[in-house]
Amino acid sequence: MSVKPVDMEQFYGNIGDIYEAIAITSKRARQIHAEIKIELNQRLETIQQLTSTTETEEELNGSTNPDQLKISLEFEQRPKATEVALREVMERKLDVRYKEPEVKTEAPKEKEAE
Repeated sequence: MSVKPVDMEQFYGNIGDIYEAIAITSKRARQIHAEIKIELNQRLETIQQLTSTTETEEELNGSTNPDQLKISLEFEQRPKATEVALREVMERKLDVRYKEPEVKTEAPKEKEAE
């Protein structure tokens, strides 16, 4: 894996603050990683359902499923989640929104009759 230099001004240009840009990028990378993990698990589950071998046969044979290896290699060759998130931030593909702080409004208390 090679190191790729990043133009920092382009990285945090539309966000304004480098710390916010890093936080946004890391949050997006976690989202991408979760999506990839779900996809990988779904594909591996379908492979396991299709193969109906017992554990004893696998222990005797000692070989792994070639379809599983193919899927694993495919996922290893994909770009890493951090790299994808960084590219999305630099290309301004992300819409950055901040949560509005909830304002608690209290109902005016009724005056009690004396």
